[in-house]
This record gives sequence, C-alpha cells and structure tokens, in this order.
Amino acid sequence: MNRLCSIAMIVFCAGTLSAQNLAWPEISLEAKPAARWWWMGSAVDRDNLTHNLETYAAAGMGTMEITPIYGVQGNDANDIPFLSPRWMQMLQYTEDEASRLGMQIDMNTGTGWPFGGPEVGVEDAACKLLIAEYRVEGGNTFDKKIEVADRKQQPYAKLERLMAFSDAGKCMDLTAKVKDGVLRWKAPKGCWRLIAAFCGKTFQKVKRAAPGGEGYVMNHFSARAVKNYLGRFERAFSGEFRNTNGTVTAYPHNFFNDSYEVYGADWSEGLFDDFRIRRGYKLEEHLPEFLAEGERSDETRRIVSDYRETLSELLQENFTRQWTEWAHLHGSKTRNQAHGSPGNLIDLYATVDIPECEGFGLSDFGIQGLRKDSLTRPNDSDLSMLKYASSGAHIAGKPYTSSETFTWLTEHFRTSLSQCKPDIDLMFVSGVNHVYFHGTTYSPAEAAWPGWKFYATVDMSPTNSIWRDAPAFFQYISRCQSFLQMGQPDNDFLVYLPVYDMWQEQDGRLLMFDIHKMAKRAPRFIEAVHRINDAGYDMDYVSDNFIRTATCRDKKIVTSGGTTYKALVVPGARLMPADVLARLLDLAKEGATIVFLDRYPEDVPGYAKLEQRRAEFKHTLGKIKELGNENGNGKTVLFGMDYVRTLAQTTAMPEAMKTSFDLSCVRRKNSDGYHYFISALTNRDTEGWIPLAVPARSAVLYNPMNGTSGKACLRQNNGKAEVYLQLVSGESVILRTFTEVDVQVPEWRYPAVSEGAVELSGLWNLRFLESIPEVHNLPDSVSLGSWTDISFENAKTTMGTGCYTTIFRIENPASAQDWLLSLGDVRESARIRINGREIATLWAVPYSCSVGQYLLPGKNTLEIEVTNLPANRIADMDCRGVKWRIFKDINIAALGYKKGTYAHWTPVPSGLLGPVRIVPLKLINKEIQ
Repeated sequence: MNRLCSIAMIVFCAGTLSAQNLAWPEISLEAKPAARWWWMGSAVDRDNLTHNLETYAAAGMGTMEITPIYGVQGNDANDIPFLSPRWMQMLQYTEDEASRLGMQIDMNTGTGWPFGGPEVGVEDAACKLLIAEYRVEGGNTFDKKIEVADRKQQPYAKLERLMAFSDAGKCMDLTAKVKDGVLRWKAPKGCWRLIAAFCGKTFQKVKRAAPGGEGYVMNHFSARAVKNYLGRFERAFSGEFRNTNGTVTAYPHNFFNDSYEVYGADWSEGLFDDFRIRRGYKLEEHLPEFLAEGERSDETRRIVSDYRETLSELLQENFTRQWTEWAHLHGSKTRNQAHGSPGNLIDLYATVDIPECEGFGLSDFGIQGLRKDSLTRPNDSDLSMLKYASSGAHIAGKPYTSSETFTWLTEHFRTSLSQCKPDIDLMFVSGVNHVYFHGTTYSPAEAAWPGWKFYATVDMSPTNSIWRDAPAFFQYISRCQSFLQMGQPDNDFLVYLPVYDMWQEQDGRLLMFDIHKMAKRAPRFIEAVHRINDAGYDMDYVSDNFIRTATCRDKKIVTSGGTTYKALVVPGARLMPADVLARLLDLAKEGATIVFLDRYPEDVPGYAKLEQRRAEFKHTLGKIKELGNENGNGKTVLFGMDYVRTLAQTTAMPEAMKTSFDLSCVRRKNSDGYHYFISALTNRDTEGWIPLAVPARSAVLYNPMNGTSGKACLRQNNGKAEVYLQLVSGESVILRTFTEVDVQVPEWRYPAVSEGAVELSGLWNLRFLESIPEVHNLPDSVSLGSWTDISFENAKTTMGTGCYTTIFRIENPASAQDWLLSLGDVRESARIRINGREIATLWAVPYSCSVGQYLLPGKNTLEIEVTNLPANRIADMDCRGVKWRIFKDINIAALGYKKGTYAHWTPVPSGLLGPVRIVPLKLINKEIQ
C-alpha cells in the first residue's frame, strides 16, 4: 500500500548528507542476481553464448557461474571435453562477451560434483577405512596373508596398521612384522584379537559429470591429492592446453565448490599419524573401542569425537585453505558450500572468500493470498541452517554471503515468482547478500521448447514463461542487495556452536553436517537459536577457534574479522575445551558479557590428558561462576532461563518488530547510522509504532519493489526511537536510520483506505499477446477467473500472456489523496497500463500498486497483461507423447528424484482471477505524527 514521491532535495541540519548518500545505493555488479549456468555436455558455440549472455544481461543478471554437466542425447558430436583447448577457448570467449555486456564469469573447479575427474588416479581418490580381523591363541604361530575380504579393494587397499589386543588388555603394533603382505608371528600368552586397518577406496565417481570430467572423486583430506587435482587447472590456464589462437585463458572471477557430498569417505592415507600429532595419542591403540558398535562408553565417544575433529582439521587445511590460497595466487576468489561435510561448518565457511548456503525446498509462512501448490517439498534450510554461512562470513570479515537459491521449491514448470519471494527474503534476513539462482541452462536458440533443461528446479531461464516479468524480480533483488552489501553486519550476539556436543553424542563414525539432517544433529542448538531469534535478537555463530582469537573493546566482543557483538551466548553446551572456557573468563574479566543458557558447560571433550584438562576446566568454571549470579546486577557473566530479561537489562531493548509484530529483519551499520531489511514473513499485516534497538534522530524507508523512498515517521518514546511501519503480509521494506542527522526529504506516504472503492467486476476484453499453442475463437468478453475455465481453443494448454482490458469511470480522482489498484489473485504476474501509460509490473502478493497520478476524470482504460506458468503446456506435450526429455544421466526427475511424466496434471489456473478493485486512499501522516 505504500507509495511515495521521489527524493527532491536535501537540507542541512545537525550535519550534512548529500543527495547521493540518501539515494538508493549504486547497483554494483555484485548486487545483481547471479546464477549457476549449466553447460550441458559443454556443447556451447560462440553465437549461442552471445545470445544467452545478451538475454541474461538485458534481464538484469550480473554473474554467471559455469558448471559443466552431463550432455544432451544424440548431441555427442558437439560436446566439448572439459578443460580441453577448445573448452578453454570457449571460456575465454565467454569471459570476453561477459565483460562487453557488463557481466562477470565464475566457474566450478570441476564438473558436476564433488571435485574429481580423469586425472584423479586411484592413489588420490577418496578413501575409507577397511578392517580385517583375526583370532589367535597364545603359543600358536599366526602365518596368514593380511588382506581385506573385498576383492575389488585388494589391489588398492593399503595396510595402515596391524594391531594385536589380548584379553588381558595388552596392545602390540605388528605392522612392521608384515612382510610382502604376510604376517608370521608367534602369539604370546593369552587370547589375541588382531585388527588390520586398511586405507581403502570409496570408488565414488563424479556425480553428473560432464564430458572430460568423468573419474574418481578426489581425497579432500589429502594435501597431495588436492594439489595434484589443482594441477590440471594450472596446466589448462597456463597454456599447456593453449587456445588455437595462441592465447592463454584468464582465470575466472570466482571458483566455486558445491556441497561436499563425498559419500563414505571416512579415512585418508596417514590418518593414524595425523591423529597422533593433533590429538596427542595413538588411535590405533584404541581400535576395539573405536570400532565398537551399539551402546558406546564415555571413553569410546571421546575417541570418536577426536577422530571427527581430526577429519575436520584435515578438510579445512588440506582442501579448503589450499584451494583458496591457490585461487588467490591466480587473482581469483573462492565460493564454497561447506555443508554436507564432516567438518566444523563455521571454520570451513570462514576459510573461503564467499561462504555459500543453500535453500532446499519451499518455506510456508502462511502469507495471505499466496497460492499454494500440492507439488512442493518443505524447505530443509530454515534460518538456523542458513546462518552458518553468513556467520562464517561475518566473524571473519568477509563482505559477501552467497546462496544456492531456489533448489526444488516446487515441481518443474510450476514455480512462480510470487512463490520465490518469501524464500529470497528468508535468505536476506539470514545474512545472504549475494544471491545465486540454482540454475539456468545454456540452451541454443534453435533448440525446440522447452530448450535444454537441468533436472532440478527452479528453472530461471529465458525459455520459462516467468522470464517475461523476471526483470522486475531481479530489480527487487538488486535493490535489496545494494543495501545488504553496504556497511558492516550488526548482529547482537555471538552464539557458541557446540560442535563437541555433536561430535561426541552422535552415533556412527562419519558425521556429515548436511542440510537434510541438521535437525537430528543439533536439535538443542536449533531450539536455542529460535528462542533467541523469537525474542527479537539476531546472532552469528562462533566456533572455538574464533573465541580463542576474540578480544574485548569497550565491553564489546570483537572477532578476528573486526566485527563487534554485545555479548556471547553459550546455548546449553555440555562440552567445551578448557582453554576456550578460560578465554571466556578472560573476556568477562575485560568487561565482555558472557551468557550461559540453561546450564554451564560440564566437561571437556576428547580423550588425551583427560584428568589434567578436567582439573583446569573445573578451576576455570569456578572462577566463571564467581563472576555471575542468577540476576545479573551488572555482572559480566549471566546465567539462567530468564535470559531475555537479563540481556535486555544489560544491552539494548529487543527489536519489537519480532517480539510484537512477528516481522523478520537483519540489521547492518553504516557511517551515518544503521539500515534494516525487514520482511513480513507472517500471516499478519503490520501497522504501528515499532521500537528499535539503535538510537535514531531520523529515518528513511525504501521500497525495494518499486524503488520509491521517503522520510519515515519517527518518535522518541521512553528513551527509545520508534518508527511507524505499514506492511501487508508478504511485503518487505528497507529502513535506514540516522543517528545524528535529521534528514530533510519528502515524506514516506502512509495510506489508509477510504470509502468509495470501485469494483471492476463486470466483463473484460481478453486478447492474447503471446500464446503457445496459439489460442483461437476467444469470446468477445469474459468474466474474471482462470482462462482454463473459459471455452476457447487451447484454453487449458496454452502458455502465454493474456491482456485484460476494461473501461471504468472515476468522476473526480482528486477526491482522494491517492488510489490503489488491487488485482486480487493473479496467476502469475501482471504488467499494468492505465490510459496507455506503463505503471508497474506486479509479480508477488499483494498484487497492488498506486495509480492515483495516472487517473483521468471520467473514463479510464485499464490494461493488465497476465503471464501464466508453463505447466499446462508441458503437461499437454506429455499427454501427446512429445519427446522433450532428451538429456543424459538423470534426465528430468520429479520431486524426490522420481521418474514419470506430467500427463496426469490437471490444468493450473491461469490469468486474472481477481477481484480487481480501485480503492481511494487518504494519507495519515499527520495523524501518526
């Protein structure tokens, strides 16, 4: 409902701000939406590369990330092997064309996923632990070949240790006694259990590999394997595979790595030695406990935790850090999805340049008027999951957090732009500020519709009918990200990630932190995150390593990345390293606020020197408790379930936009004050005064849907700044506060509905601007409703844009201060013209816009161009047996990776369903003030 005039002038008051400072931030290349660009078979050519890129650029895209993938059936002759001279030539051409168009190019450091390929020999392939066991009685001579039972593994499995364990508790290392694979050994007194530990191979191949990318997945834990893998790219870019024109291809803007997904890789060559160096004892001497199944003892859980921590460190050091340092040597940066890995997600995300999270499914916030589809899957990435990536970025001082956006929201061909908005807003309030769509597929202009398609949705491509109005959606993203990339993060608290609780308590041996299982991995942590968020605070997660390097300045906690926080919250963690607890004590003594929810830590993790570390821990915990008490009273260490009240007393008032209005927001700070992105991800409309947690003398509101802005109504109440907000369910706004300056710009318009609405409920003229299959025999006039219910040829199957026209009368438009056009239910997006003038593109609920300045006294002509989804057209093609699923590998899969066609779909409602109303508005700015 909000509309406002553009900024007209700036005056000076208690400071100086230029018009440029108050206008929308400049839309940089990074602020524009980006996309993963699937190259099917890498079967690209110059003309179509130019065609694709020009189409993306014209729509408002900024960055395309090349990920080669499996090819198209029957198109093998046009496939280009990955990193071949021809492929590098196409990459260079792509980079040149992107530069010409004001775009930039990222690329996957591989094809498909995970990293691997033809140059990954079996010695560098992903590894797993293999065990062979034997029994021998004391006094007997053991004379057997030591080998794994799996014949496929036998040529490759390398014996790492052969350990003997007696029934009397003795342990012997027999590894050196194995000669040519055979152990000849006379057993001492007792009953002996021999455990042979081998480094075997997972034999996992690259998933969805492109031509030239097939092969084994590499061993991410091995520095040698990673270095060898990157060597292939060194050679390709250095000129060993020099382009046919003699040039060397430039390195891309960013290198990308998809979610880990190295299945069953729980070992690496030399892991026993790495474990001993890092953990201070020999894992091989505890193999019976380590391998035990069923109920685990405390000792066993500690050993397994140490093993998991070792894998985490190897992954960070040998893969993530080495890959990032390699990219930096060549002027590139890294984007990485750490989730799915067995490592500490915070440390892994913080190691790269651009941490990337992933949405997987559709979130249901109950937004009013937002249509629901029966063919959807719930989002596995809620706010608590999405914040791992942004937390890593914030605490490490990285400017961008990216997201793999819109993976499997609904079934293919059924996702609307309006369904995308809530999940893009969820990304934003979670700290994302650099959106990458999960996909658009390179498709030749000559390819028959629907063109080349990747198996997963959402398809953000020019052959999708939603592309017609997607530029308005892209503008929304760009406007939001222009603010979200400005300034620095300003979340309230650091929240300790209790990774040792996860490592020590979870069953199994290999622990993968994938987005689909986090509710099982960290239920108490997730519950605490939502408690803090629901109380009106925002937070970043912090790891043990970042606590070790944190400092205190002016009673605030400062991370090594230079980001400040009001307090550090420990959310019921049971385990904590003694030195980390000691660092918390030091921070508290220096004036930082440390809050323990529900309980204090009880013990240290890990196995080595346990009693010594426990003594240190107990001593420190005693000092911690001396600093705190149940009620706070100015203490720097706080404790208790009543943490909301305590934190409010010691820091700032919680954001009432969450606690009272159920709004979602993220706050950043800038040189003049603060700015918020606020979204009504709720079934409630919002209208009222909202207290802020930051001081403000004035504020400006910015509407990212249409680019308008204006001075907000602001007041001081009980020493707190309050801003007046109007948001309909599903809407969003950007609020910028100014701490010292009372800015002078035109007011933000606060409307209220007046009497005298005009109901456009009569008959409308309907004609089609575009339709495939082409429509015929349209009636002279229609009532509002789905055009699939109207009797004309191809009504139920066409994909297109229908233009609805009607004439209405408003005798005196000046009788209201403004008029609102409300379209009601739209399937799926609409362009508005009044009296021949372009007004707006409406692509999300509420489908409404201000039209007062365009109305004429008396007769007015309203035209509404409505574009539907491609669902009905593709279902009709399946009914007629048209072969459009022409892709290799998984081809086109339904939700849940199931096979099948769409022939059973009933027609999806299309067109203008209404009701359409023109509503008079009055401005209530003076009443508010």
